[in-house]
Amino acid sequence: MVHQYKSGGFNIILDVESGSVHLVDDVAYDLIPLMEEHRDMTVSGAREQIGDRYSDEEIKEAIEEINELRDSGTLYAKDIYEPYVEKFAQSKEKDQIVKAMCLHIAHDCNLRCKYCFAEEGEYHGKRALMSFEVGAKALDYLIEHSGNRRNLEVDFFGGEPTMNFDVVKRLVEYGRSKEKEKNKNFRFTLTTNGVLLNEDILDFANREMGNLVLSIDGRKEVNDRMRPTASGSGSYDIILPKFLKVAASRDQKNYYVRGTYTRYNTDFAADVLHLNDLGFEQISVEPVVCDPKEPYSLREEDLPVLLKQYDILAEEVIKRRKSGKYINFFHFMIDLKGGPCIAKRLSGCGSGGEYISVTPWGDIYPCHQFTGEEEFLMGNVFEGIKKPEIAADFAKCNVYSKKECKECFAKFYCSGGCAANSYHATGSLNGNYAIGCALQRKRVECAIMIKAALAGEEDFKEKEENNSIAAD
Repeated sequence: MVHQYKSGGFNIILDVESGSVHLVDDVAYDLIPLMEEHRDMTVSGAREQIGDRYSDEEIKEAIEEINELRDSGTLYAKDIYEPYVEKFAQSKEKDQIVKAMCLHIAHDCNLRCKYCFAEEGEYHGKRALMSFEVGAKALDYLIEHSGNRRNLEVDFFGGEPTMNFDVVKRLVEYGRSKEKEKNKNFRFTLTTNGVLLNEDILDFANREMGNLVLSIDGRKEVNDRMRPTASGSGSYDIILPKFLKVAASRDQKNYYVRGTYTRYNTDFAADVLHLNDLGFEQISVEPVVCDPKEPYSLREEDLPVLLKQYDILAEEVIKRRKSGKYINFFHFMIDLKGGPCIAKRLSGCGSGGEYISVTPWGDIYPCHQFTGEEEFLMGNVFEGIKKPEIAADFAKCNVYSKKECKECFAKFYCSGGCAANSYHATGSLNGNYAIGCALQRKRVECAIMIKAALAGEEDFKEKEENNSIAAD
């Protein structure tokens, strides 16, 4: 499959199956879609298709170069992956290897974010804090079911995990105590709204947390509209100075300020740039996913505005980096040389298999966004998986099981998208959240264009490599 588009002054060709990206001139751009089924294209045959816009010599040279790319396997590459996808699914279902866990340390929160899928931390249930005993059993479960996998990921999540930070500290200590004995290495992440962040928490996080995710939506008026405190006041002024201190203390690496944009701020590029102007270099601002009846939900009629925002943001990212002001937007991170293994490209985040979430009382769900939905309750950390058929359903979910993904140029970059978004939008794990797909395709196009525009910027490439760990 070949995808071609114009962006940032470039004619861009993405050969989907090989992953190759080509920047071409106008004549090659016009000929490439015509030559996929016509290797023996002649100058006169090309003229019949594209007219007299180019000279015979230009057409002849372009035909030769296109066929050279074809022969090298970097253009019109065949899909060799679909025959293996069933083997991947069977292997995942059989092995049941777990390598990442979302620990719901607190089903409680000190903010009242209006779009929160966790229902202010309750997750369709009750408020609760995880005990050390449940958390330790969860870490034991992760170790026992990680097979030969050495590096294990644990995200302390909520609600708001700093409301139960003593248990966080004890669990980190417990995990570290098991590393040498079990030949494992824990990489801990803390996701926080920052309200309770203080010197002690930050010192501990900087010693023990491989990554910090800091929740803020952007401009003060945008953030405070959707992220008020329990008393109804805004949270921006409370958290901003703390988050700036976090970013500086971590040398602008291994953290993200992470926001959500809604129908109330469809000009979200301004929020990303606002955060960068404040001094944050690592930024993620993502589209809200919610009940379409909510007034802040994104709608299909919003797409032209939203897609344009990504163009505006991409142009500004290039401008800022070239001027020496670094900005890394999470959704524009793309690896064109290596990237994830093919299994990951085919099947995504691994929810329900490699990745699970655990509630304060030890129940296991496929991921944090399914937590509290009883039809997705898989088991618990004390007795193990009770419904292996749920894991099997997730194992079978991949870019070839989804019709829309199979025919999409971005399939190996989004890996089929978020299973929770698909399910909540369509009622099926193999469905597609149409708005999310449109936004993802645009982000992939922008990311590739940025790579092209900054290909010669050595400072940019060095920082990109150094910061890649934060997005693992």
